[in-house]
Amino acid sequence: MKIIGLDVGEKRIGVAKVDSGTRIAVPVGFVMVDGSEWQEIAKIANLNSTNFFVLGLPRSNEGNETQQSLYVRNFARALTEKVPGAKVRFQDESLTSVEAEDRLKQRKKKYEKGEIDAEAATIILQDFIEGFAGVAAAQSMVEVTAGAGAQEIAEHTTPDGGDGSTVVDGAKALAKTAKAKTEKAGEKVALNTKKVSHKLKAVLIISPIVLVLIVAAVVGVLFAIREQRARERAEWYAAQEAADKAEVFQFTILPGETIFDVKESLSAVGYSDAEIEAGFNADYDFEFLKDRPAGATLEGYLYGETYEFYADATVEDVLTKYLEGMGKIIAENALEEAYAAQGLTLYEGITLASVVQKEASGPEQPTVAQVFLSRLGYGWKLGSDVTVTYALDVLDPDRTTYTDNAAALAVDSCYNTRRYTGLPCGPISNPSKSALLAVAHPSDTAYLYFLTGDDGLMYYSYTEAEHNQKAYLYCKELCAISL
Repeated sequence: MKIIGLDVGEKRIGVAKVDSGTRIAVPVGFVMVDGSEWQEIAKIANLNSTNFFVLGLPRSNEGNETQQSLYVRNFARALTEKVPGAKVRFQDESLTSVEAEDRLKQRKKKYEKGEIDAEAATIILQDFIEGFAGVAAAQSMVEVTAGAGAQEIAEHTTPDGGDGSTVVDGAKALAKTAKAKTEKAGEKVALNTKKVSHKLKAVLIISPIVLVLIVAAVVGVLFAIREQRARERAEWYAAQEAADKAEVFQFTILPGETIFDVKESLSAVGYSDAEIEAGFNADYDFEFLKDRPAGATLEGYLYGETYEFYADATVEDVLTKYLEGMGKIIAENALEEAYAAQGLTLYEGITLASVVQKEASGPEQPTVAQVFLSRLGYGWKLGSDVTVTYALDVLDPDRTTYTDNAAALAVDSCYNTRRYTGLPCGPISNPSKSALLAVAHPSDTAYLYFLTGDDGLMYYSYTEAEHNQKAYLYCKELCAISL
């Protein structure tokens, strides 16, 4: 049986897994708490064919439950609603984050906060599985040596109790119970019998001591098992970590990349052309995609980020993750409303942001956006060379037809803003957050021209004559590069 361990936090959820056969917990990763966590947790559970979850339950230094404990318990209730059939158990997670960070420091110099959460989930799950195994061992040994006492130790150590009680707690409780029961029996015998033999007195005195020794032996064995498991885990961890990496892969879309770049990257990680095309042609149910014109692609909507995916993820799974990232940026920054204030629809705003992304670096983007918005307001052509380049990428990616800049600038394409006024007919790249915000909040300037000089600096102008003069002075090489 496989079990999923969760270190529940308000920003991230550390995830680990264990097979009851090997009983060695390993980290899976972490899930961001952004509304998609239930889907991600359910997916992890499905991939591991389990509905058994162990959640770390925090406590105060005095052993009492805290406000965070309530948060975890509420999370557990929600988990049983979101993941049908989910079975939830709790495990004490005192100081697991500290131990997790110490472990990571010993293994690597740099690590992310999410890795600490995943390691903490691993510790929580390892403690649970060892305690779970310990219950079975304790029951077996006590049945042999103390008869009915086995049931008593089980009552004190069952992990289903929801509070992470350990076998040691059970052992102490059993010793205490056994002593109390024996003393009570002795008192009863003394009341009913005026004469008690020396032999009977000795038995009544020795019995609790014998039981305590039996329990102590059980505890010693369990601690030995725990230490052995820890050694096995340390030896096995490196190999398992490599195996886990084989189950997942990282995928990155950079700001400014086009869908052509993304398709090449998908091909490089092993997807077939048919799978890639099917993924890009699939229907995606996102509200922000609905104002796109008929026939529009996903260009501009795959928000640049790095994510991890399971090896059996489809192209549609991958693209959905990036679309979710874009939806989050749109919602958090109220981009639809901000673009409306600039006289643009959401689609038009993203289209212009994609041009700004290709034309300028972050600090210059608000001013470049202002130039383009001003030219649109005057009914001028945007005159952006990067839109011409995209038009060529669509029509002549190998540059066999349009072999010089003069021919390229005249290409008959709705993306060519050198030839046609207004915005290109769609986004020409996947814009970054800074580019999206630049169009939403352009700089308070009134330039009408800009260029990037050979020195990498931006030069702005109010008139065409001024612009041409700066091009002559600062853009001898860069302005002559072939499109």
